[in-house]
Amino acid sequence: MFKSLKFFVRSVIYGSLITGCALYGVVASIILRIIGKKEYAQYTVAKAFYSTFSTATGIKIKLVNEEILTQLPAVIISNHQSALDILILAKVFQPGYTVTAKKVLQYFPFLGWFMLASGTFFLDRAKGEKARKVLERALAGLKKEKRGLFMFPEGTRSGFTTLELLPFKKGAFHLAKQAGIPVIPVVVSNTSTIFNAKKKVFESGLITIEVLDPMPTTGLETNEDVTRFSEEVHKKMSDVVKRLGYSVPSNQANSELQSQDAEINAEDATDINTDSEAEVEVVTEVVSEVTPLKSKAT
Repeated sequence: MFKSLKFFVRSVIYGSLITGCALYGVVASIILRIIGKKEYAQYTVAKAFYSTFSTATGIKIKLVNEEILTQLPAVIISNHQSALDILILAKVFQPGYTVTAKKVLQYFPFLGWFMLASGTFFLDRAKGEKARKVLERALAGLKKEKRGLFMFPEGTRSGFTTLELLPFKKGAFHLAKQAGIPVIPVVVSNTSTIFNAKKKVFESGLITIEVLDPMPTTGLETNEDVTRFSEEVHKKMSDVVKRLGYSVPSNQANSELQSQDAEINAEDATDINTDSEAEVEVVTEVVSEVTPLKSKAT
């Protein structure tokens, strides 16, 4: 009962903050356009959302190799797991980043208005020719203004509770090839231990994101080249997913700390008992060895 109630309350907070930040984003986007800083529109809203939601829920993100994210222009890709990926975007976004989205989203109150005002590229998948022209315009802007386009090559949320990825669709890689810009892979630890809608899980905890080195698209000429390239990127990201493992819920982290404290206390008690043994006839030598204790990062 408590678990379901916590999931509901945190989901309401999540949705409310998205709505509030989107409304803020509409105003911020208009002002930033007026002063000639439109590339900061999605960035400033992303940071506002991450800061408020992280504070409200206790979900923290450790971002490794963040400096790579500023090596633009580029197509930035990441694994796509759940609704919590909006928080991932909020942490990763840099000035000049934008996204593609389904055209229907532009009609959503607040969120759609913000996306329109901040330069999101809307795609109508039912009209391939129009979608292609939108992407061509996006690519031209990316190269000219040295910006980043963030995409999820899996195409849909995987919802995996295992350490794996869905097969990649090749759109992001064709775009990078066409523009002659690199792909920057971003790998997120499995977040099902922190958020799982089916199991009504919504916990505080630590998510780890690792940014991999940019992968150039120079030399890609044929569709087969792009396919091989996408498979290479998929393999690298899959390996890192397995290495990063699962995100760490706060309750698990606390349990590990308590376990470590118990072990330390037990060692101390053993030392005291040994030192207080009564009848030691001859003390020939005292050897003191200090062994550093290592605790897992929380």
